Amino acid sequence: MASLSDLILAAVPYRLPVHFYSYVPGVSPLSTDTSVTVALVSYLAAIFGIQAYMKDKEPRKLTALFQAHNIFLTTGSGLLLVLMLEEIVPIIWNRGIHAALCHADSWTPKLEFYYMINYYFKYIELIDTIFLALKKKPLQFLHVFHHSATALLCYTQLNGKTSISWAVIVQNLAVHVVMYYYYYATAGGRRFWWKKYLTTMQIVQFVVDICLVYFGTYEHFVDAYYPTSLPYIANCAGSEKSALFGCGLLTSYLFLFINFYFQTYKKPVSKKPSANGHANGHANGKANGHKAE
Repeated sequence: MASLSDLILAAVPYRLPVHFYSYVPGVSPLSTDTSVTVALVSYLAAIFGIQAYMKDKEPRKLTALFQAHNIFLTTGSGLLLVLMLEEIVPIIWNRGIHAALCHADSWTPKLEFYYMINYYFKYIELIDTIFLALKKKPLQFLHVFHHSATALLCYTQLNGKTSISWAVIVQNLAVHVVMYYYYYATAGGRRFWWKKYLTTMQIVQFVVDICLVYFGTYEHFVDAYYPTSLPYIANCAGSEKSALFGCGLLTSYLFLFINFYFQTYKKPVSKKPSANGHANGHANGKANGHKAE
């Protein structure tokens, strides 16, 4: 039985140049420090420039474009998730979870191609912020930082060939399938009671990510520097700088998203005299209903 990736490749009428499906530093698109820096600085300049330009103008609706953008990202994330699972599940089945996470051979040509697609998706996701600026929505630090830093994270892991990358990306894609569908649907007027659970999903994702990348980094450093002093299973492949950068950035994400969760969904309710109890109950009911949307 042909795999999904084989069926897709059979439908493609031509082959791409090698640097488009195999990551070649300095040759593949957005594979140099300069090109990544220019792209991310341009992103920041664009969103804050648009924000300044829109200051005295009416917000743009752009509903159809926004929905199309989100449909592309939710379907693209779903397809990429299936393709990656199709590649990694047999490795886990045949060789075990540690080998799948840590062995250098787990960085397969297909997975490298999928990592590249995921990386380029991060630049398409930057358009999210363009929509926010044109709609005159507030640009929260978490949103801007997370979008730009995640593109940088993917870039560093491609360069460092960290074998554990698939575990982080698979979770991220699963969250994005739900998240971008949510954005698509709510742009059309739908409301969901599970809005806050999107943030919960992201927090859980980062907890799992941190456990995995800290484990992989520990394995690598013990194998490299303390193989006879500390317990470990085997080396986890990848560059040390990329591993440490991933640990630091994912840890910052966890704390930022936890803070966002409490700021958004756990705001304390101010107490007022009992004479206003009925009014408080009514206000609290409205607030809680709004939070659940």
